[in-house]
Amino acid sequence: QVQLVESGGGLVQPGGSLKLSCTVSGRTFSGATMGWFRQAPGKEREFVAHIAWSGGTTYYADSVKGRFTISRDVGKNMVFLQMNSLNVEDTAVYYCAAHYTGWNYWGQGTQVTVSS
Repeated sequence: QVQLVESGGGLVQPGGSLKLSCTVSGRTFSGATMGWFRQAPGKEREFVAHIAWSGGTTYYADSVKGRFTISRDVGKNMVFLQMNSLNVEDTAVYYCAAHYTGWNYWGQGTQVTVSS
């Protein structure tokens, strides 16, 4: 089993920044890919970014490329999402997830609201 706990969400003005954290525990992560997804009200959950636990290769959705940065701290078993230049369309619940044979494990989510 893998447990994922997100933190760092909140209310921010357009143009502002937030950094989300995901604390990971449980089975070994060496073969895993860690990701961030989001779900806005009335919309389906969408992919944001992912990072390979080993090696750190990253991939981003076009909508966040150049504004968001995913990273991980192997020693602390944590994954981060630095979000800059936020706009109202980024408002959503953000979820941390772990991919082994699929996106098998999910956190409970943290709310990010971008509003003036």
